[in-house]
Amino acid sequence: MNLSAAPRDYPYERQGRGMALSDTDRIYDELLVTLVRAGDVRAGERLAARWHPRLLRAARRMLGDREEAREAAQEAWGGICRGWLRLSDPAMFPGWAYSILTRKCADRIRRRSGERQYFAPALEAEAAEPAIAAAAPLRHAILEALGQLSPEHRIAAILYFSEGLTLAETAAATGVPVGTAKSRIFHARQHLKVLLEGDLT
Repeated sequence: MNLSAAPRDYPYERQGRGMALSDTDRIYDELLVTLVRAGDVRAGERLAARWHPRLLRAARRMLGDREEAREAAQEAWGGICRGWLRLSDPAMFPGWAYSILTRKCADRIRRRSGERQYFAPALEAEAAEPAIAAAAPLRHAILEALGQLSPEHRIAAILYFSEGLTLAETAAATGVPVGTAKSRIFHARQHLKVLLEGDLT
């Protein structure tokens, strides 16, 4: 699949928190997954065009480093392509795809030390666009606050708030019960609120 040729048509809509997939987009992705499992190469390319950028963005928020995020997202997509037939229900694709990405990112977090230093480069890499640069102080505060959370809380917060996964999908993506995911999201929200209030006052 030629990921570099992916069109920039990100299928997200605002739903009160983060960028969430609409019902229409979920159905479309489910159809694409079904076609991919049947051997449709073009459907696979279309799915990659829609989802690889999203996985890359999530990886950058989890890891804070552009190059590490690129490698993690590429590894995750490779795992996704190898695992199509193991996905019992195409409707479960979002949580399943993020579970693969989360494992790749968690492995990298465990392997390195002093992880907070990785968050500044991600902000600098994204600040090339004027609209993003204008929001740089707030984005920097958010990245710094995320960097102070434990990896488990940070990943749950990114998946739920930034990527717009449902609670059940966040639980599936992180491999924990729904109650645990709910607790992590609650504590992440409380910590982020305190940290951001301190940075922005």
